[in-house]
Amino acid sequence: MATIVFDIETSAQPLENFDEVQQEYLFREAEKIADEAAREKKRAEIRQMFSLWPFTAQVVCIAMLNAEKQRGQVLFLAEDYEEVDDETAPVKFIPCADEFELLTEFWDVAKHYDHVVTFNGRGFDVPFIYLRSALLNVPISKKNWLGYRYAVEPHCDLAEQFTFYSVGGQGGAARRFNLDFYCKAFGIESPKSHGVTGMDVSTLMAEGKFRDIAEYCLRDVRATVELYKIWKERLAGIK
Repeated sequence: MATIVFDIETSAQPLENFDEVQQEYLFREAEKIADEAAREKKRAEIRQMFSLWPFTAQVVCIAMLNAEKQRGQVLFLAEDYEEVDDETAPVKFIPCADEFELLTEFWDVAKHYDHVVTFNGRGFDVPFIYLRSALLNVPISKKNWLGYRYAVEPHCDLAEQFTFYSVGGQGGAARRFNLDFYCKAFGIESPKSHGVTGMDVSTLMAEGKFRDIAEYCLRDVRATVELYKIWKERLAGIK
């Protein structure tokens, strides 16, 4: 069974993309605060959340690997990108002109896979790309990735597997940690070891450092592949 492991990076859309009514809705909670400093702090917090919502952000990168063959590609938004990668490289970096092209390319690859592995993909990556694809009218080739939560086919979400579907909640023995923490615990190189995190994506986009985003996203996927191997060898089948 062919398995694809993927991860996405997102970036907030400019505030001017939203009309006055939309902005009033987005910042409504902040405007209820009387103190000006506290109100501005709340507005900044909400603005920071924009990159997490598919109606206020866009997909700027998707990295994917074939879990068995360790080959894949990284699709990323770039302006005037001319660098050409080695055609024989196991992972190809493919610049895209816009999000429509990026998502179209992604779903064209995804249709060849029966099984998908993510870290927190059921909670974030999959619904995000579903909604962005719907907004841009990009055909979705795999509509079953949310599936039945308590199953690992066709979607194995490692964030759920390592918490046994949140048994015991945040105070229990299987509380959820982030990917970085799991990697360090299991001796896997952390995707954050190069000094870049998901919080840096919007800044890197503004600075035109598109390849840095792509490299970071790929490190996330490589780490997820290694964590998947550990889960498959040591934990798969526990009920």
